[in-house]
Amino acid sequence: MQEIGQKQNIFWQWLSWYFFDVPRAILKTWKNFLLFNLNYFSVPILFKTFFSYWRRYKWSYGRGFDLRRYLEAFTFNLISRILGAIVRSILIFIGINVEIFIVISGLLVFLGWIVLPVLLIAGLIFGTKVIS
Repeated sequence: MQEIGQKQNIFWQWLSWYFFDVPRAILKTWKNFLLFNLNYFSVPILFKTFFSYWRRYKWSYGRGFDLRRYLEAFTFNLISRILGAIVRSILIFIGINVEIFIVISGLLVFLGWIVLPVLLIAGLIFGTKVIS
């Protein structure tokens, strides 16, 4: 790499760094943030286990048939599944909203990095017009 760097003009090195190396790093970092958020909120796992019991709280129906025990276990298990679905839906909602925020923020950072030289040149041109 050093041989290539010595043969190239510093301006071309800067252009290569600014428009190829850094945007690649920004995209890689953006991808890592998106994957981290999905893993942090466990969105795919929450979708797979949406109607599972809440914290694996499950009552056994027991042996034999006792209507009172059967209805009691059925009611508790149903409430446990409904509670699990409610909590999972809230976590999925928060995780997807954070994911949307990361997408928008990453897009703003990426586009801001690309547009920054244009803003710098425009600021210098308009700044000299204001002074003179």
